[in-house]
Amino acid sequence: MTVTTEATAANPVAGAVALVELGLRACEAYQRADLAKRLTAVKRTLSDPTMHVVVVGEFKQGKSSLVNALVGAAVCPVDDDVATAVPTYVRHGAEPSAELIFDGEPPRREPIAVNEVRRWVVEGEPDANAEQVAGAEIRLPRRLLEPGLVLVDTPGVGGLGSAHAAATLAAAAMAEALIFVTDASQELTRSELDFLRQAREMCGIVVCALTKTDFYPYWRKIMRLNAEHLPDELDMPIIPVSSTLRSAAVAAGDTALNSESGFPDLVRFLAERVNGRTASRLAGEAAAEVATVCTQFAAQFEGERAALADPEQAHLVVSELTEVKERVEALKSAAARWNQTLTDGIADLNSDIDHDLKRRIRDVVNEGDSAMEDIDPAEIWPEMESWLQARVAHELLANYWLLRQRATALSEEVGEHFREASGEVLDRIAVPNPTPALAGTQVEHKIELEKMKVGKQAMVALKSAYGGAIMFVMLGTFTGISLGPIALGIGLVMGRKGLRDEKKRQRAARQTQARNAIRRYCDQVSFVMGKDSRDTLRKIQRQLRDHYTGLAEELNRSNAEALRRASEVATQSQAEREQRLADIDAELARLAELRNRAKAVAR
Repeated sequence: MTVTTEATAANPVAGAVALVELGLRACEAYQRADLAKRLTAVKRTLSDPTMHVVVVGEFKQGKSSLVNALVGAAVCPVDDDVATAVPTYVRHGAEPSAELIFDGEPPRREPIAVNEVRRWVVEGEPDANAEQVAGAEIRLPRRLLEPGLVLVDTPGVGGLGSAHAAATLAAAAMAEALIFVTDASQELTRSELDFLRQAREMCGIVVCALTKTDFYPYWRKIMRLNAEHLPDELDMPIIPVSSTLRSAAVAAGDTALNSESGFPDLVRFLAERVNGRTASRLAGEAAAEVATVCTQFAAQFEGERAALADPEQAHLVVSELTEVKERVEALKSAAARWNQTLTDGIADLNSDIDHDLKRRIRDVVNEGDSAMEDIDPAEIWPEMESWLQARVAHELLANYWLLRQRATALSEEVGEHFREASGEVLDRIAVPNPTPALAGTQVEHKIELEKMKVGKQAMVALKSAYGGAIMFVMLGTFTGISLGPIALGIGLVMGRKGLRDEKKRQRAARQTQARNAIRRYCDQVSFVMGKDSRDTLRKIQRQLRDHYTGLAEELNRSNAEALRRASEVATQSQAEREQRLADIDAELARLAELRNRAKAVAR
């Protein structure tokens, strides 16, 4: 069992793969198919890692051009008159290919030609959203993408108060890194800084790419101002780049022009901070698994060794292993502390997330009601619809982030209760992005948005005026007083008042219809997202339950093997015990060496 330290340091993934291979050989030698299954899954992750880097920014800042320049191919549509409408995923592949990703569980994929991607991912193209396309995936044979890097070209965030911004932030929460794109035409805006603050909370690695430096000669001043605008908590590198120069350099093979484009610095950042960090994390997780497996193997031998070293005390060893067996078997029961913590925690989390969602939706409804008191829906309803969808999207994002944080905290609490036996905690919780669930939810307003036209206003006024004039003429006839022209004037006044009252009545009716429309939309969102949250929590519960139940099974088998071997000591001769003791010492030494190397990588 030899794994060179130099190789591990130079290539942590290769070193981790070598450790896992040794662990698999040990599983085969000790006939532990259950532990081999765990290490096989780890090896599969090491062989095909995935590192999502989300490219975000306002509309028309050069996001698609930046992705194209990074991979050296025009795969993401670039046009002054259109914008990206759905995410585009660019990853490594042996040959250029493309697929459409459709909404569904699991998502449906449909192969298309690479040159057909444009009509599905940009706004304003025919059939762009006809079949609920969720995104497009493009594969290219590029060295930059080969380690598992996936570049995600997203729709423009459209300011902090947009639904696109909420979707992008949710995607950033599940990404390894985020490239924030802003061009050199102006310094960072307030909405961009607000977006960066939220993005930094959700994604640990953020870099700002200042684009179009070839077009704006004063880009250095803008870069300096941007650096001054970034507060201390948003400390992040700003890399000036020119996609135009990069593309020209790639086409001409011009190294000097490529350096001038600024892209080598961005590529270096991705290689060191994203690929390097992810490789180290994956290697550390794999090494920790190998160390845990070695600990279980050692446990099988240590009880037997204690019994062999002092046969007269073998019964005490057997007794201790029997007690351990009872504790480990108790871990598999529904009454185990970790299982109770999980069950109670999921129930509490379900209640808290549902209450938080309803509170947030109620606040949106109250804001909408307050807004309707002072405005006429006929004048601003399209803007009101956009506000409502964006406002709800951001409240859902906050609810989603709370769910993710609380679920992670619950997994750690459950792991603490299991740690005495396993020493492991499930670190990564799969919480889906909530914003796609809103795609099919529309604001059905049913509001009479059309105001009274001039002709109708005239008829309403004439009706009120005629009624008023007739009333006063008849009153004058009954009293013997001829009102004459006075009745006509009174009729005109009453006609004006009638028109004003009718306008007021119709405005109030539109306001009521608008409030009802807001409530219907929020009720539908609450219904859909409430179901989605409950489903997500059930998945998390199954994840944690299956994970720790599997660990309990492994520990139980390791202890049972140790108990069996310790019990057999009494039937062995002195010579057999001495030979077996020497063999066990050799096995424990090999396991200790492998475990120490794994722990060194896992640090």
